[in-house]
Amino acid sequence: MKKLISILLIMNGICGMADPIPVLGDSVKADKARIMAHLQFLAGSAQARYDGNVKRLDECAAYILNEFKKLSDHVEEQKYMVGAKEYKNVICSFGPRDGARIIVGAHYDVCDVQPGADDNASGVAGLLEIARMLKNESGTLKYRIDLVAYTLEEPPNFRTENMGSAVHAKMLHDQHIQVKAMICLEMIGYFSDQPHSQEYPAGIMKLFYPTKANYIAVIGKVGQGKTTRKIKRNIKRNADIRSISLNAPAFIPGIDFSDHLNYWKYGYVAVMITDTSFYRNANYHEKTDTISTLDIDKMAEVIKGVFASIIQIVN
Repeated sequence: MKKLISILLIMNGICGMADPIPVLGDSVKADKARIMAHLQFLAGSAQARYDGNVKRLDECAAYILNEFKKLSDHVEEQKYMVGAKEYKNVICSFGPRDGARIIVGAHYDVCDVQPGADDNASGVAGLLEIARMLKNESGTLKYRIDLVAYTLEEPPNFRTENMGSAVHAKMLHDQHIQVKAMICLEMIGYFSDQPHSQEYPAGIMKLFYPTKANYIAVIGKVGQGKTTRKIKRNIKRNADIRSISLNAPAFIPGIDFSDHLNYWKYGYVAVMITDTSFYRNANYHEKTDTISTLDIDKMAEVIKGVFASIIQIVN
């Protein structure tokens, strides 16, 4: 029991010294109207953006590409084949072209035929809004920031080489590109203030973590705690939303359930920003995962906090 409690204390970010955290001005805000517009395009269509509907995936990729092009001169598609079908990652870059990179990514596909508002239109809307917020910072950045919209994160492609993030991470590794950190946006829109609305993979975790689903989590693996704690503190200091950090062994269910796992494979520091998915959201992978279930105000705060974290890493 003592060993388990020690692990939980590390997971909760209690250990370690705090670094100075910059504070953004009040004028730096995420645009809730833009967030909603992105959600409506991605999750408001009757056509589901799953692996079998390449036409709809291409429509979403084109939308993301067009939005990125409004904000950066460095936008590209990373195309690859799965059997006879072509799929696309969409990449938008800010800052110097050479040198180390920070990767911020979110997948735009869904699991089967469902809207996928939280999973993961919320993450993509966050990615697009971060791009808008970065536009004015591009000339002052010390490192290159690549915002990547991935395809094929969901089953049946999850944990296979077909994942868009697997293709992207392998490219970085094969080209010997230095990556300072990868931030994965995976479901950032569902919150609840109801008592006992938050579940955990182990009951004892309720002694250390909130039982109300009104926070955002920064998830990393053991050994990369400095980054997760730093991002947690940035969110706490710069956004009006509670945040927790959790560095846990991979055997805890959910720790590696998104695109960041493909960067861990190559030894990159990678974290997941998440509302904890099925541990709070009963709409996970269901037709009820609609825009109406999301909290846009809290989403905007999460996005602001992630933006603050990026700015700290690059500067």
